[in-house]
Amino acid sequence: MNSVVEIIWEDISKNEQNEELIEKVIQKCFEVEKINPTSFYICVTLTNPKNIQKINKKYRNIDSPTDVLSFPMYERDELDKIIRNEMQEDRNIVEEGALQDILGDIIISIEQVERQAEEYGHSFERELAYMVVHGFYHLRGYDHMQEDEKAEMREKEENVLSKLNINR
Repeated sequence: MNSVVEIIWEDISKNEQNEELIEKVIQKCFEVEKINPTSFYICVTLTNPKNIQKINKKYRNIDSPTDVLSFPMYERDELDKIIRNEMQEDRNIVEEGALQDILGDIIISIEQVERQAEEYGHSFERELAYMVVHGFYHLRGYDHMQEDEKAEMREKEENVLSKLNINR
C-alpha cells in the first residue's frame, strides 16, 4: 500500500521516534476526516529556523522564523467534493504503484517545537503532534483568522490529539 506521508529531514538530524509519531498522527487525521489514505499523501519537511524563515519570506513575505507552514493543493470546498466522490465510489483499494494526489506540504521548525514545548510546559512529542495536526487542518482548508474559524479548527485539532491520547 502507498504511504500517506513522506518525511524529509532538511539540515537537521533524522529521528525515528519523531518520524513514527508524525506517521501515526497523519494516519489518525485521515481516519478522523474519513479520507481514504490510499488517495492522498502529505509531504512533511522537518527543518531549522533559518530554512523556515527563508520559506516564510519567499511565500508569505514575512521575514521571520515560524513554527509551522502549510501549503495546501486544494481549496476546502474542492477537497470536500473529492472526498465525497471517493466515499460514494467506495474506493478502498488503489492498485499498487498507483499515483496518489498530493494533499499538500507541511514544514515544521523542530527547534521552534522544542522552544514552544518548554514555553507551554508540555512534552516535545505533544507539541510536535500538535504542529502536525495543525498543519493537516490547514491542508484541509481550515484557518484561524476569525474567532469562529479558530474555535472550529482548535476543536478538530484537540479531537485528533485526544483520540491519540496526546494531552497537555
